[in-house]
Amino acid sequence: MKKFFYIIFTISIFSSCSEYQKVLKNEEIAPKFKMGEALYNEGKYAKANKLFAQIVPNYRGKPQAEKLMYLYSNTFYKTKDYYIAGYQFERFASSYPKSEKVEEAAFLSAKSYYMLSPVYSKDQKETVEAIEKLQAFINLYPESEYSAEANKLVQELDYKLEKKAFEIAKQYNKIAFTSTELEAAIKSFDNFILDFPGSSLREDALFYKLDSAYKLAINSVEYKKQNRLITAKEYYNTFIEKYPNSKHTEVVNAMALEMDEVLKNYSTKS
Repeated sequence: MKKFFYIIFTISIFSSCSEYQKVLKNEEIAPKFKMGEALYNEGKYAKANKLFAQIVPNYRGKPQAEKLMYLYSNTFYKTKDYYIAGYQFERFASSYPKSEKVEEAAFLSAKSYYMLSPVYSKDQKETVEAIEKLQAFINLYPESEYSAEANKLVQELDYKLEKKAFEIAKQYNKIAFTSTELEAAIKSFDNFILDFPGSSLREDALFYKLDSAYKLAINSVEYKKQNRLITAKEYYNTFIEKYPNSKHTEVVNAMALEMDEVLKNYSTKS
């Protein structure tokens, strides 16, 4: 009995594949649309895409074109071809501004760009573009059912840019040896704090800025040391005032004690 059902199942598969190939090679467009839609509804998006791709030009200007273009665009999204999905959904939204699917298409277009955003350690060109697309959607459809998700995606992408900028600045701190390199590290953290004032990484940024200033001051040539120590102490005071219970408190307090000891030498000289 099991063998019988296996044979029937196998025949069914081959019959289905044979029918698909037959329609795929057929010149008629209506069967392609019908089978493509059926395959789409079954979740067989790659196969549906091949059929839709053959008939898209034939349906331009026809009543069925709107439905076809939406399904066609979504097959790219469902198969994770986000470059083309973003473009096709954008094209759909532009071509059918009165469609009941226009809002969804606009969102999925923007989300496609989000899906292309790489990990923070790589170039963030796609991330910036995705933020622009999502923000444009939010501005255009502020009351949309997709606006909450769009805002969440923007926050994720913003954090990725923050993380990228922070790690670059942190790397300056880690590899800095000369005074020029340490000054560059301080500057990079200043830029980060200016560019991302509400960042969750602000505490760490202020810590590494202080750390860079501390290293610069302690290792300075004599005639620059006092002024750099005073500046570093100002950074310390700012840090402690903002983050009195920081995870870095013990370390920064040790820095401050050392800097105070060195500064005593200048008070005795004067």
